[in-house]
Amino acid sequence: MDTIELRRIARIENDNWWYRERREILSAELLRFSVPGTAVDIGAASGAGCRVLAEHGWRATAIDLSPAAVALARAHGVEAYEGDARYLPLPPGEYDLALALDVLAHVEDDARAVAEIARVLRPGGTALVSVPCDMALWSAHDVALGRVRRYTHRALVDLLEGAELVLERVWCRGVLHRPLLRLLRNRTVRREDLAPLHPLVNEALRLSAVLERRLPICSWPGVWLFARARRPG
Repeated sequence: MDTIELRRIARIENDNWWYRERREILSAELLRFSVPGTAVDIGAASGAGCRVLAEHGWRATAIDLSPAAVALARAHGVEAYEGDARYLPLPPGEYDLALALDVLAHVEDDARAVAEIARVLRPGGTALVSVPCDMALWSAHDVALGRVRRYTHRALVDLLEGAELVLERVWCRGVLHRPLLRLLRNRTVRREDLAPLHPLVNEALRLSAVLERRLPICSWPGVWLFARARRPG
């Protein structure tokens, strides 16, 4: 992925309903911390997570396989390194927060990647993870994105606890979107998850996401799973 392509994706990502919603979820999670600290965003891509962290006063480090993504992050003043989620180029016990948002589903050895998350966290540090859920939703869309799996609730819990992380919360998102997204993905094979949606579809999905935040349905089957876990202190 070159810099021009990455900038194009960043522009689309800025308006895409799901990436906007993911930024809202991250912002809400950051409010749980009394003071900002150090964070690593694994699979930082165009840097949206790092921007949210900076807005909340966090000192962020970006990790990505793409040299263009690393260069873009550095151009925006973010400390960034090229690296694999399974072999993070970071010292142990350095970070208060580690993000792995929509990353683990692309990694064959996801247990190794989660072990690396645990390694770089300080005792008491927090991991925030998101993954696509439910293999019943598996489609050509997942293949086009380079995913190797979708997760059950149990599989995600076992994965995180296998790295000796303590689960604080696991919840679903995209509950209201599940039927529509399943239909759309079965009809269309996209080469990338940031292919532009029709503006009316994008806005309808965004409004549904806003509504979902206000409903007590986060334990119902959805499209994504989020998990918050901590390294024992």
